[in-house]
Amino acid sequence: MDHSGHGMTMDLPPFTLGRGLAWSADPFFLIACLLGLALYGWGVVRLVRRGDKWPVGRTVAFVAGVLSVALMMCTKLNDYGMVMFSVHMVQHMVISMVSPILLLLGAPITLALRALPPAGRGRKGPREVLLMLLHSRYMRIITHPAFTIPLFIASLYALYFTPLFDTLMGSQAGHIGMMVHFLAVGLVFFWPIMGVDPGPHRPGYLMRMLELFAGMPFHAFFGIALMMASSPMVETFENPPASLGIDALSDQNAAGGIAWAFSEVPSVLVLLALLFQWYASEERQARRSDRAAERDGDKELAAYNAYLASLNTRGG
Repeated sequence: MDHSGHGMTMDLPPFTLGRGLAWSADPFFLIACLLGLALYGWGVVRLVRRGDKWPVGRTVAFVAGVLSVALMMCTKLNDYGMVMFSVHMVQHMVISMVSPILLLLGAPITLALRALPPAGRGRKGPREVLLMLLHSRYMRIITHPAFTIPLFIASLYALYFTPLFDTLMGSQAGHIGMMVHFLAVGLVFFWPIMGVDPGPHRPGYLMRMLELFAGMPFHAFFGIALMMASSPMVETFENPPASLGIDALSDQNAAGGIAWAFSEVPSVLVLLALLFQWYASEERQARRSDRAAERDGDKELAAYNAYLASLNTRGG
């Protein structure tokens, strides 16, 4: 059975990194990645022409995020991922945990709000619609930890341990929808925790760290469950093509190891980003306090000088 829905995986040779990174573009993701880069580039150019600055680090992070999606979905990794659980798990982990972090560090919403022109009085343009969406009840719900953490966990257990995964893998549209879902879940999970963009929920840094670590143990347990299983747990990968020369159970154990390892890597990345943001926030707060103290000092000095002048006038 061809699980890809587009007949390109049956004659795949044994997997190697070189073969996996060969070009094999999924049209949907290729267009989406090019569009994302073009829109971001337009925003940066617009700011620069206006004389505004945009941090180079944000641009680098966003481009790296888009390229990470392209690497997973526009190379042979996508073809091998249709028949090898381990390669599919690499796709899932990168698209749900690495790509979102990089995209969020690129602050695309902040860039859009700064680059899009206001529509004018009483009118609604793209900028106004974006602001309405940011402040909507819908956005408050889907970025709340009570929603994002269960969704993050359910995307593993409810997908792989039910027939839903096999159903989605049975068609190209289902597979694309699943990958888009992984990316969206990652974005809404990590946005309130370490996103640069403004959002409905912006808890304190300690609470953000707790939110980060609330979902990770479940992620690790999922990986361990796959590693310890004594039989294949997902029908799609039960009978890999003979040309691959792999054992389904060994490949599933490898997939579990990948899921387990990936629960650590993004945690460290996000923790570092959080600590950096926390430090930068404290620095900004200290500078604001210093400026306020200087202003107060200037007022006191002016008042003292005025007092001396009044004494001098009376003395005269």
